[in-house]
Amino acid sequence: MPINYIFPDFEVRRDQDRCIACRACERQCANEVHRYDEDLKKMVADESKCVNCHRCVSLCPTRAIKIVKTDNAFKENANWTGTLISDIYRQAESGGMLSTSMGNPTPLPVYWDRILINASQVTNPSIDPLREPMEIRTFIGQKPDSIKRDENGRIITDTTPQLELSVPIMFSAMSYGSISYNAHESLARAATELGTFYNTGEGGLHKDFYQYGPNTIVQVASGRFGVHKKYLEAGAAIEIKMGQGAKPGIGGHLPGAKIPADVARTRMIPEGTDAISPAPHHDIYSIEDLRQLVFSLKEATDYKKPVFVKIAAVHNVAAIASGIARSGADAVVIDGFRGGTGSAPTRIRDNVGIPIELALASVDQRLRDEGIRHRLSLIVAGSVRSSADVVKAIALGADAVYIGTGALIALGCHLCRTCYTGKCNWGIATQRPELVKRLNPNVGYQRLVNLVTAWSHEMKEMMGGMGINSIEALRGNRLMLRGVGLNETELRILGIKHAGE
Repeated sequence: MPINYIFPDFEVRRDQDRCIACRACERQCANEVHRYDEDLKKMVADESKCVNCHRCVSLCPTRAIKIVKTDNAFKENANWTGTLISDIYRQAESGGMLSTSMGNPTPLPVYWDRILINASQVTNPSIDPLREPMEIRTFIGQKPDSIKRDENGRIITDTTPQLELSVPIMFSAMSYGSISYNAHESLARAATELGTFYNTGEGGLHKDFYQYGPNTIVQVASGRFGVHKKYLEAGAAIEIKMGQGAKPGIGGHLPGAKIPADVARTRMIPEGTDAISPAPHHDIYSIEDLRQLVFSLKEATDYKKPVFVKIAAVHNVAAIASGIARSGADAVVIDGFRGGTGSAPTRIRDNVGIPIELALASVDQRLRDEGIRHRLSLIVAGSVRSSADVVKAIALGADAVYIGTGALIALGCHLCRTCYTGKCNWGIATQRPELVKRLNPNVGYQRLVNLVTAWSHEMKEMMGGMGINSIEALRGNRLMLRGVGLNETELRILGIKHAGE
């Protein structure tokens, strides 16, 4: 028998005095951690399979179960950490790349947490959002470079197609296949009720969700999964996915185990086959090529829908965004390196890309310096975790944000980072019918509505404290931000002053 060098990451601690052997944990665990031992007459656990999803903890009727991180340790070494050693053991055994899900968990700087919001006091008094109007509505799309009037002096209001958002928060691209039918339904219904938008991701649009088209952004990725004329016409906007924050420079991979018949029909691929999208679009190798696709999509939809281009935050992101502004796109979506994903190579997720805060600030400044900021809207994603992050993002120059991981957490995600296995115990990142039904879309969509509603109230309170009564006045207003513990280069890129200045 070969030696198993890897000790389980978690321990299942069961209080046998409380445990009534109801076997709920056994029924609820898709990873088969728990079982009833007939000889011992008690529940036992195979901890090597535990991913710490907390399903058993949450549903144990007697609160007999607790999952704790193991205290088994390698000899202390600041360079060769236990995680690195375990990773080498895994690769030495399998010969394959390490894969994982969700965002980058490494302790690199989170700039949102190093930026503070300024507040008004006397000469610029604060505003009470409960008693005074506060406008958080925003529009996504190209804006005219000047006010134009007709021969009668009236302002000409004709513009290119715009998306109207009642709140500057949208739900990120998450494909049907990577997440479940019930999760998609929750996102679609919540976006519709909130007056905002959700993104289909690169998996096409299920036939049941065409009814939510006015609040849907349809995505065109390198694999072109599920893309056809009716699909393009169904959405309110089209997004060309060039890159993704969790895995810049590479394509996507949805395992065949997550492609049952319904997903296969939607994606227009054979059932049970891996869906592999290439790293590049094989018809895009320049800004001119991108411009051709942008206008092909506009032509296919009679120029009635804005077209976005999604890119990953990388070191030359400002120059890339400048080119996209000249491609005819209506918005650029920038996804930071902490962005979530259903599956990504661990090394790429943790080491490739740059933080969204720095990318956003550099792009906004570059477009302003070139006098083309009005040509496209800026949408940012990649670990936007709270209403404060949203306010800071807009003050750094964003028009709106995407939230993905935060939305999934609202649905019950516990960040166990095993989405690619299809064994999500909370019914989110799975296609197994017995697991999908664990997420009730009637409950899920209401939780999303509650989350964004709560963030909206908090945003109004923060804006009121800043003496600002509209998103338009907040956008790019970096005077209202201050940094803490940042060096001169970081402050320069962010375009903000240090606290106390």
